[in-house]
Amino acid sequence: MSVRAGSLTAEVVEKVVLSDHLIRLRLAAPGFVSTGVPDEWVALTVPGQFQSRYYTVRSAIDGLVTLDVVIHAQGLVTQWAQTDCEGEQVTITEPKGSYTPPADAAWVVAVGDLTGLPAIARICEVESRAVLAHVEAPPGTAAAYPDLHNPSVTWYADETPGAIAGESQISRIVETISWPDGPGYFWMAGESAQMREVRRWARREGRFDAKHMCAMGYWSGARGRQTRALDPRPVYARGLAQGKSADQIWIDYDQEAP
Repeated sequence: MSVRAGSLTAEVVEKVVLSDHLIRLRLAAPGFVSTGVPDEWVALTVPGQFQSRYYTVRSAIDGLVTLDVVIHAQGLVTQWAQTDCEGEQVTITEPKGSYTPPADAAWVVAVGDLTGLPAIARICEVESRAVLAHVEAPPGTAAAYPDLHNPSVTWYADETPGAIAGESQISRIVETISWPDGPGYFWMAGESAQMREVRRWARREGRFDAKHMCAMGYWSGARGRQTRALDPRPVYARGLAQGKSADQIWIDYDQEAP
């Protein structure tokens, strides 16, 4: 696997099944430099694939990067993460983050579904301001995050079958929140359509301007996962056997794909 500019090779040193919906991967990534931003993310490319998927960095300590992977019905990383992937090499990019509370924010409210959970946990760990968190997740998820068992975190059970439900209720949850007084910062991540609804609500109610709010669409319930017309794995394996670089294999794939 070649490494493009701004990327580095990492090795899966540990895989832990946290719940029916979450797998934790610990990657040995020498040279990885965290931004320190609690919602920072990386693009992850797994063996046999050319497409990347984005994941929040749950923690990054001394070159050991932890990612919590949400298990979908299908997906590039989902299928791979459920295999015996310890010892395999992956590619991750340099991290980027969006969490930027303004100087006048006296508190933080963080809201998210299962995909936003790693960032919410990290925000609660590093934030010196008072944090109130609201998490929508399948039953049993809370046990995987014991640090979030406290009165400042409210859990909402997502009963829809599947790791990520297409009927997220986050926009309704936001409307029921009792907001602290004074200026604060509202961070939220989840299904894209729900994020748009919350932005509309914030404008309609006049509660938050762009500086005091960050709403991140992590996935789309309408679009679903797009799969390639030609499975890249056989092309990748054949190219490796022929001694080709990843860039050369990518050219082969483009020529063979319909």
